[in-house]
Amino acid sequence: MEQIDDTRWEAVLTRERDDDFVFGVKTTSIYCRPGCPSRTPARRNVFAFPNPAAAEAAGFRPCKRCAPDDVAPDADRVRLIERACALLDAEDAPSLAGVASEVGLSRFHFQRLFRKVVGVTPGEYVRARRDARFRTGLAGGASVTTALHDAGYGSSSRPYANGMLGMTPTRYREGGRDERMTYAIAPCSLGRVLVATTERGVCAIDLGDDDEELAAALARQFPNAERVRDDAALRETVDAAVALVDDPSRPFTLPLDVRGTAFQRRVWNALRAMRPGEHTTYAALAVAVGSPRAAQAVGAACAANRLAVAIPCHRVVREDGGLAGYRWGVERKRELLAQEASA
Repeated sequence: MEQIDDTRWEAVLTRERDDDFVFGVKTTSIYCRPGCPSRTPARRNVFAFPNPAAAEAAGFRPCKRCAPDDVAPDADRVRLIERACALLDAEDAPSLAGVASEVGLSRFHFQRLFRKVVGVTPGEYVRARRDARFRTGLAGGASVTTALHDAGYGSSSRPYANGMLGMTPTRYREGGRDERMTYAIAPCSLGRVLVATTERGVCAIDLGDDDEELAAALARQFPNAERVRDDAALRETVDAAVALVDDPSRPFTLPLDVRGTAFQRRVWNALRAMRPGEHTTYAALAVAVGSPRAAQAVGAACAANRLAVAIPCHRVVREDGGLAGYRWGVERKRELLAQEASA
């Protein structure tokens, strides 16, 4: 083994990313990537190696913070953010500044890196996780007060103010009890379309072949809501939805009651920003929302979309151009893409 030279030592000192070597520390028997946020060792104890295999052959083991043995790009940064997420998920989670300090980053660098890896800011992540705990508590039958306390809300007004449930917490806990949903079903070029609305706007646009199946799907999501079919009252809303299905290049300007996590909303907003006729891939969409490693999560967000065509997840295809899955059937996806292409 040879001690590190001046050029490589400078990279270690400045924490500059350099994939041409790794360095081992004799006193700890650990090797790292240049750029590792761990404390800088004394130079006399540092040795350079051309790759992880050479370092391990010399008896060094990989650092758990920068993951030099992980061949995935930016693996060290992903590991840091995974650790940050674990800290934020803890029952006694520290402040954002405290988390940044724990992972060895400045608060500004932490904010920027977190958004790049996860796709949302640390604050959005904390709020989304808290909202998810609140929904889980309500769905499990806990009282609103208990669910508020267990989720970590500082004020009882927050769930009402941010509108993340689309209804009051008590109604959500009771499966939509006392929530009134009006829906209508009509024919369209892709079979039958169900449109459901709340006082906030259109909450569902579902496609299918059978009226009873469409109504049953709505009932499964809100089993205790008052669901009223009123084709006459929703005539204009249904006409707009049918026109959109028949010609997905048309604008859809009706208010939407969109319910999802912060990450899902980022994905859906990116889809709504696309032009008709454009295609994207799950990987490209992950990059577009600032989370390049989250292609699988992007796919899950598309699958969770309940607003067919209004949130155009049909525009997402596989890397090879294949259509992949679609909540309302691959043939409908094929038809929607063909309609946009011809328009």
